[in-house]
Amino acid sequence: MSSLSSNSSDNKSSSSNLPVREIPGDFGYPFFGDIKDRYDYYYNLGTDEFFRTKSQKYNSTVFRTNMPPGPFIAKDPKVIVLLDAVSFPLLFDNSKVEKKNVLDGTFMPPTDFFGGYRPCAFLDPSENKHATLKAFYLSLISKLHSQFIPLFKTSVSAMFQNLEIEMVKNGKAHFNDISDAMSFDFVFRLLCDKTSPHDTNLGSNGPKYFDLWLLPQLAPLVSLGLKFLPNFLEDLMLHTFPWPFFLVKSKYQKLYDAFNEHAGSILNEAEKSGIKRDEACHNLVFFAGFNAYGGMKVLFPSLIKWVASGGKNLHTRLANEIRTIIKEEGGSITLSAISKMSLIKSTVYEALRIEPPIPFQYGKAKEDIMVQSHDSRFLIKKGEMICGYQPLATKDPKIFEKPESFIPERFMGTEGEKLLRYVYWSNARETDDPIENNKQCPAKDLVVLLDRLLLVEFFLRYDTFTVESSKFLFASSVMFKTLEKRKSDMN
Repeated sequence: MSSLSSNSSDNKSSSSNLPVREIPGDFGYPFFGDIKDRYDYYYNLGTDEFFRTKSQKYNSTVFRTNMPPGPFIAKDPKVIVLLDAVSFPLLFDNSKVEKKNVLDGTFMPPTDFFGGYRPCAFLDPSENKHATLKAFYLSLISKLHSQFIPLFKTSVSAMFQNLEIEMVKNGKAHFNDISDAMSFDFVFRLLCDKTSPHDTNLGSNGPKYFDLWLLPQLAPLVSLGLKFLPNFLEDLMLHTFPWPFFLVKSKYQKLYDAFNEHAGSILNEAEKSGIKRDEACHNLVFFAGFNAYGGMKVLFPSLIKWVASGGKNLHTRLANEIRTIIKEEGGSITLSAISKMSLIKSTVYEALRIEPPIPFQYGKAKEDIMVQSHDSRFLIKKGEMICGYQPLATKDPKIFEKPESFIPERFMGTEGEKLLRYVYWSNARETDDPIENNKQCPAKDLVVLLDRLLLVEFFLRYDTFTVESSKFLFASSVMFKTLEKRKSDMN
């Protein structure tokens, strides 16, 4: 029998007094239970209602269920789900949970997609290569920090020009395509010695190549939401058998060749740190495509959608804060100026809380663990897979007032800042920092900065805007309907 351990609690003095419950839930009949849960998850209920319905049924935020995709992509779909803000951080404790090959949940794409290597994101911190690769990412981000603002400004200026052109031409503008092009341009310039992707073999195709490379990896986790396509056909195409790498091999090779040719200085540094050049380049492509570009593909449309929902009142307040502080700082956008924008900061954190760009965290119990929710304790056995669904954990009504509402001011002031420890989007608490031996996103602070920069650049140009939005795959699909240019300067 393994020794038992307990997850950290926000109320340690009372944790031992909570009752121990058997983890509720079942998996149904073999195979058929997997398929039923898959259909409920994608078609009958949808993701949020799938979890809410089971949580209500079992009167628990900790329960057992099957997680898609199941047969025949994932060998074992059985998981223990964590849905509350107290139990969820267990997944950050790498002494208790193993993170080996769980980035995509209960299955892992073939390593063919990554040049035959397992990228850092698929490694557990106990594996020797993890610290070397994570240190490489952290040093890379530190080395490039002075370029973040000027390069982003260049890329985002082109994005706004394209947004305005499309608005004039069509009376509306689809933000996602324009944002994706900007994100790829920024990432490529940042990692490839300021080289424009248009000056390489990629031309304007970089975002499309990354999208095509990502699709087969993530297809088992998504629904297209196409009403004209029968559910059983979509399920057969996306969720039953994995898509082979050869479908996107040529596109991936072009991405690899571009980074291998133009990211020479970074790859030289990687070799000095003991990483083979080929392995470093494949990891760099993964970092650029999956982590950076893939993250921004979700992040920026979500931020714009939620800020749009705040209406003209919020837009005026954001614009006033930005323009006043930039004026006081001599007209320049600096880290110092951005750090003084308390409403901007809070708005970004609230967008990350209400719609985390990464909805799931997974881990396999390394030992028998006693996990705690708000009102009970549960025994998780060694070897069991744990799944945390973040969008419900960060809307925990026992932590956040009006958790389903977008409240831009939520994290302002002393009391508001205390709530940041319950914002989990980066695979850790927002109050934690990425280090070599944890699984927190190495670019966590850069992500927050870029979100703030996007709003700063936006409201230096525009007064207010409206959008229509819907959900497509993992991201919000955002259509600009109106866009009002800045009419006057602050006095």
